[in-house]
This record gives sequence, structure tokens and C-alpha cells, in this order.
Amino acid sequence: MPAQIQSFLDPASKTFTYVVYEHDGGHCAVVDPVLDYDPASGRSGTTQADRVIAFVREHQLTVQWLLETHAHADHLSAAPYLRRELGGKIAIGESIGQVQNVFKTLFNLEPQFAVDGSQFDHLFAPDASFLIGNLKATALHVPGHTPADMAYLIDGDVILVGDTLFMPDVGTARCDFPGGNAHQLYASIRKLLAFPAGVRLYVCHDYPPEEREPHCVSTVGEQRQHNIHVRDGIDEAAFVAMRTQRDKTLGMPTLLLPAIQVNVRAGHLPPAEGNGVTYLKIPINQL
Repeated sequence: MPAQIQSFLDPASKTFTYVVYEHDGGHCAVVDPVLDYDPASGRSGTTQADRVIAFVREHQLTVQWLLETHAHADHLSAAPYLRRELGGKIAIGESIGQVQNVFKTLFNLEPQFAVDGSQFDHLFAPDASFLIGNLKATALHVPGHTPADMAYLIDGDVILVGDTLFMPDVGTARCDFPGGNAHQLYASIRKLLAFPAGVRLYVCHDYPPEEREPHCVSTVGEQRQHNIHVRDGIDEAAFVAMRTQRDKTLGMPTLLLPAIQVNVRAGHLPPAEGNGVTYLKIPINQL
């Protein structure tokens, strides 16, 4: 049976979470789950994650994987909460250590914080094969937005592209975070767009213009014809020049500072301090 994809949009961060499965009663993967977080109060919540849990239980699915496409800067991961409620292995690309190393320094994390990805249950090597039930999957390393970005090819005709491509009328991901590289992103996108035209591409975010509702899926062919940043005919030099100039105009995501220091821990909060309270750090004048 072809892969079934159920999407869940978090309206606050414009993030799509996906449940990938073959049939009711089978195994599934949850991709990029979102934990609610209010930066004004410092309170977290599970409204978005609970929608995913309800779907998984309604369809009698067994969670095999909790897949992260990268260490997100726009939302906190709900992967540990979902693992506690549903099971599954939290997984990301093996290059996450590069990201951890940068942010361990920025946030002056505790000395025992490891920068080897060991906070995650599984690390994917580039092009590693794995199964979601009977669905064949491949972990594609697609750096550029960050050094550790992954896309997940499912059953040969679906790719969850993470923060590489957006919908064609929105373009591509930024490259100005630590370790980002527009040359790498161009190469990663061309790797994705080398798949057959009918392959479906599921995006991690949509920031739609006012005239349309959010969408989560396009095709390789649609991206090659219509993507405003990287359609066929736009070469690497033109893309890098555009991306570099555009990134200079972008503000930092609202949740970057709280999200990154949680997400490099596989979604776990920092250890509580002596008073039993967990704190997130805000480095001043560093970004």
C-alpha cells in the first residue's frame, strides 16, 4: 500500500507535523512534532501534540519513529512527550553534533552536555535506509539551512523535505543561522529536485500570501517550474546572491533562543537547578 500522510498545522509557528503510515493498525512515524510554548509566560503545553496522539490512537497505530528533520529554531519539539505517551525512537541526522557544539558554546551549557548526538535514540547516516512498518524509507542529508538537516524519502514517491524547500510561491529556507550555507542549500535542493516530477514534497512550514490558505504538499515538477527562488534556470550563483541578500533582511524567529537550547537536547528541557526549577537562557547581544 502507498504511504498515507496525515498533516497537522500548528498555527503559531506555521509548522506541519506529519504522521506517516501504511494502514490502520500498522506502524507509523511522527515527523517534527510541536510542543506549545508561550514566551511571555514561559509556559509549555501539549495541545498540538495531543492532536497527533488522538489520531494515532484512533487509527490504532504503533509509533516506531519520532523523526526530526533538524534542530528547529521556531518551535520546541514534543518528541519526548510523544515517546512517553506512545513510544518510538527519537531520531535525527548524525551531523547534529555540529549544531550542538555551536550552541553549547553560545548558551554556556553544562560541562557534561555531550555534543555527540547521544541525547537522541538514533542518528541517521546520510542515505541510511530504515523501515516504517513495511514502508521503505531513506534518510537524506540536505544541509544548508543547518549542517544537520535531513529529508525523509518514503516508499520512493514521498519526501518530507524539512526546512529546505517551501511551497513554490514562498521559495526556500534561510541560511544565516550558525552553520548555514547557501551553496550547500542549493546543492541539497537540486538533489531533491532530481527525483521524478511526480514525487510529492511535504514541507515543514508554509508562510502563504494573503490570497491563499496554508498548503503542505507540492511535487518535484511544480517546484522545478514555479519555485520563486530555485526553479529550473536559476543557477547556483544567482541563488546564493538572492539568499544572502534576503537573509540580511530577516529578523530572528520569535522562539529561536528557547527552541534551540531545547531541541539540541532532543526536545528535553535543561536539567532543573537546585531549587527544582528549569530555566532557559537568553544570551544578550550574541546574535
